Amino acid sequence: MQQHNSKYDVAVVGGGIVGLAIAYVAAQKGLRVAVFERHPKAQGATIRNFGMVWPIGQAATTFHRAMLAREIWLELAQKAGFWANPGGSLHLAYHEDELHVLEEFVATTRQVGYQCQMLTPLETIARSNAVNPVGLEGALWSTTEVNVDPREASEAIHRYLIQQLHVDIFYNTVITNIEYPCVTSGVSEWKAEQIYVCSGADFETLYPALFAESGMTKCKLQMMRTAPQPNQWQLGPNLAAGLTLQHYASFAHCESLQLLKKRFAREMGDYNRWGIHVLVSQTRLGELTIGDSHEYGLDLSPFDKSLVNNLILKYLKKFLKAPTTEIEESWHGIYAKNPGKTEYIVQPEEGVTIVNGLGGAGMTLSFGLAAELFGQSVSYKTTAG
Repeated sequence: MQQHNSKYDVAVVGGGIVGLAIAYVAAQKGLRVAVFERHPKAQGATIRNFGMVWPIGQAATTFHRAMLAREIWLELAQKAGFWANPGGSLHLAYHEDELHVLEEFVATTRQVGYQCQMLTPLETIARSNAVNPVGLEGALWSTTEVNVDPREASEAIHRYLIQQLHVDIFYNTVITNIEYPCVTSGVSEWKAEQIYVCSGADFETLYPALFAESGMTKCKLQMMRTAPQPNQWQLGPNLAAGLTLQHYASFAHCESLQLLKKRFAREMGDYNRWGIHVLVSQTRLGELTIGDSHEYGLDLSPFDKSLVNNLILKYLKKFLKAPTTEIEESWHGIYAKNPGKTEYIVQPEEGVTIVNGLGGAGMTLSFGLAAELFGQSVSYKTTAG
């Protein structure tokens, strides 16, 4: 066994967004950090998403964590030199029951801290010329959402950790065994005071028994991206519509949601079958990122379905007015999901912590969760808008 002389304060297994968040917060505290990434660069759910930091989708229990993460994202974007747009979001209502859910949400969450308000159709169009005005009943405007390009951001954060915070990142390094204080890859071994396992949907390869006991499942989502929009056309705020209201935990308490769900069950059976709700964001280069679907299980098909992508695009045209929605790229991502819980944190032995199961909220919650794990208070600045 080749033992490396350097001993780290913190070793992080996994170079995705959860691992990066822990590495960043730990290094900011002056700790010596190593990250072990099995690929030449992050390839999983961290780069296969909208790049949305989405506090408006979080229930009251995790909203403040999301807002702390938002603040860290904006701070890190300046330090690491990647694009981050705090442009907010619009949830669009094209049916009376959708409008009722949005109005109830605003009326029942005033004490939580969501920074949002209802807009009339005319006020909505003034916020974004990308919104289809036909049949528009109104919208929920939220100031808190931030958009990054996850591909650009991931690479920039890796560089920043290495060059500015002196984090050692070992690429092409598959950790095959952990026995505190050692992490092992083949014939190489490193030691650390604290070990964090942040390997996403792959953590069962290190702890199969814990994975089996956890109740963890996996979720496959399909997404698409257009070419850059012509003439520097801008989307403005991130956009969502009625289907999204039955997806996010923030709206789950609304009594009016039941009528909306009944209508969707009658009219949108294929959308419910594939767990489709439709969001659209825009990258720094002007591309539109569009999605997504949700298929759950441990035996997910590696093959994408054109039916799902076509359903997404069909619904998108109900609320988006863009120069082009011609698709240049399509892909799927897979993330770990712990049903009914916002995260999975467990210590299989002293000094080792598994951090997993953030579901589809890794971009939104990871930095806030990492700050909490290292004792940072949950405080944040309010937004203007």
